[in-house]
Amino acid sequence: METPLLLTLWIALGAIPGALSRYYLTLVCVEKLGGEFPFGTFIINLSGTFLIGFFATLFQSIQADPLLNSFVIIGFLGSYTTFSTYALDTSNLLKLASYKRAVLYGLGSPLMGFLGVELGIALAQRL
Repeated sequence: METPLLLTLWIALGAIPGALSRYYLTLVCVEKLGGEFPFGTFIINLSGTFLIGFFATLFQSIQADPLLNSFVIIGFLGSYTTFSTYALDTSNLLKLASYKRAVLYGLGSPLMGFLGVELGIALAQRL
């Protein structure tokens, strides 16, 4: 069994390249495709959902080491995009036939997230 410190280290080591990949891919997209549409975030979110689905399934089928799973899924993809985790969580709820929870989570997260952003903006503007 992994120690919490070792697990934390592997997650952190995965988060560094994940965050840097997100940053540099966004810069490349703005440079190549312009800034009128958030292509970087769009590509990151779509590629992140593909990658988390792929690796979650692969790691489960090969019974991968929990440290590898933590490095890739939580560390790298968690810092690359949390949208991928949201999509995987929604998929898992659907697979468990928790349809009400899947709909609530699947639709509620982006709606409440948008409201949260707007409330944060409003509060900051008042200060």
